[in-house]
Amino acid sequence: MLAEIPSEEFAAALDACAADILWEAAVESSPVDAELVAQRLGLVVAQDETMVCRGRFVRLTDQVFAAPGQGTILVSPAERPERRQWALAHEIGESVAHRVFAALGVRSAAAEPDARELVANHLAGCLLLPRRWFSVDGPALDWDLFALKERYATASHELIARRMLEMNPPIVITLCDLGRVHWRRGNMPGRVPRMLPEEQDVWQRSHTGGVMQSTALDAVATGLERVRAWPVHEPGWKREILRSDVAEW
Repeated sequence: MLAEIPSEEFAAALDACAADILWEAAVESSPVDAELVAQRLGLVVAQDETMVCRGRFVRLTDQVFAAPGQGTILVSPAERPERRQWALAHEIGESVAHRVFAALGVRSAAAEPDARELVANHLAGCLLLPRRWFSVDGPALDWDLFALKERYATASHELIARRMLEMNPPIVITLCDLGRVHWRRGNMPGRVPRMLPEEQDVWQRSHTGGVMQSTALDAVATGLERVRAWPVHEPGWKREILRSDVAEW
């Protein structure tokens, strides 16, 4: 049923719901602390050492963590703060997914089994990277991934890159792990083109050098204006995120 809704309408409902949640939680600037948002919404946050998944939204019937029936977010121990933040934002999204369904005129009971999970996933990004701020900060910071990470510290580099795809102008984002392309997506209609040699060159220089690389391209010859690659390296793991700016004719 959600597949029948135009993507623009779906995105607008998600952003509006996230904006309402942040307003209710009195959050007025970035970075967004998902745990603070949960608490201000009256949700209890508790850590469950036995959990396999990152988070789960429940209404408990006992009084171990909260009053009977109170909305509670159970989270597993996370090795990174950004993963805990995303898990909390996801479960907040789970708790308010019915608002998005209502805005779209979809009955929750009639939605596909995975629809609530889909909405919660998208809402997590909308909460940690609100469109009202991100769409302004992005151009102001020239869509620099590292600068945006400083501004939105609770969001991961990958989440920021994915959120870029929901904004203008037309771009292609490529995420590479351990020297291989993990995923590559664009925000334009049609099939995403394969990596150009120029993109691969920027990527490899960032991969080997461990510093951000940027190259301006011939828009007429390549269809791209600029390619940048940011290394997100840590011991034993090398990840690079590329942003390719598509030429607007």
